[in-house]
Order: sequence, then C-alpha cells, then structure tokens
Amino acid sequence: MFFISTTTWFGFYYSKLLHDRPKHIRYLKNTLQILEAEMMYSKQPLQEVFRILSIQSPVPLQSLFMNLYQRMDHNRTNEDFYMIWAEEIRKIKDQTALSTSDQDILMQFGKTLGQHDLIQQQKHIALTQTHLQRELENAQEQAKTYGNMARSLGVLSGVFIVLLLI
Repeated sequence: MFFISTTTWFGFYYSKLLHDRPKHIRYLKNTLQILEAEMMYSKQPLQEVFRILSIQSPVPLQSLFMNLYQRMDHNRTNEDFYMIWAEEIRKIKDQTALSTSDQDILMQFGKTLGQHDLIQQQKHIALTQTHLQRELENAQEQAKTYGNMARSLGVLSGVFIVLLLI
C-alpha cells in the first residue's frame, strides 16, 4: 500500500503542477496588464506600483510584489533593482507552477523594468505578454496531454512495483 500511495501521490502532484501552470501564467498576464495601466495612466513610481500589485494580485504572485515593494522601501544600500527582481523571481519558484522558461521570460522582463521611458516600457510589457501567451498555449497543451497520463502512471507504477516485489 505504501508504494501505491506514494507513486499515486507523485502522479497527482505532477498532474496538479501541469494544471496549475496555465492558471499562474494567466495571473502573470493579468498582473502585467495592471502594471502597464498603473505605469501609463497613473504614472505611479515603480515601488508604489508594486504595492498596488501586491494588493490586487492573486495569492501566488501577491508575495512577489509585496517582497519587491518592501525591499525597494528598505533598500538603503542602493542594491541594483535587477538583483532584487531576480532573487524574488527565484524565491517564487517554489510557490508557483511556473516553468524555467516562464521564469526566464520574467527575468528578461526584469532587466528592462524601469529602465526606459513609458512608451518603450509599454513595448517591453507587450513583448513579455506575447512570450507569456506562447507559454500559456504550450502549458495548456501539456496539461491536456499529460495531466491525466501523470495520474494514471502514478497509480500504475505503484501497482507495478508491488507486483515486482511479490
């Protein structure tokens, strides 16, 4: 029973990651839209935009923006923004189902965030949205293709191991 329950848990866990990834990418896309609106129309400073995003973002992303806001607020050593961004993106990896390619897109976006005028920043946000849309389509396809298979393989591999041990 131990082998079957353990492998079943792994199968269901992997399936959940596959199904959560498209949802988390959609959250990112929505958050980027809010970021763009706040930057373009409210003309808020980046730190204030992060505070607003920490309030308006769903749970897996909420901590990312709250941490960015707090670190920028307490950044007395004038630490480079990209270093803060990269560290926070690495931290959020464990809280989300984002893949390495999703994180690479966010890292690339972080290099441009706050470095250009509003028009250029809007173009970078649009480019990031395009990359995330491509990843969203891939994630949806993977979830559809491999989600049920992962659960089934989890159960079947547990049964297989038990049969081998008997």
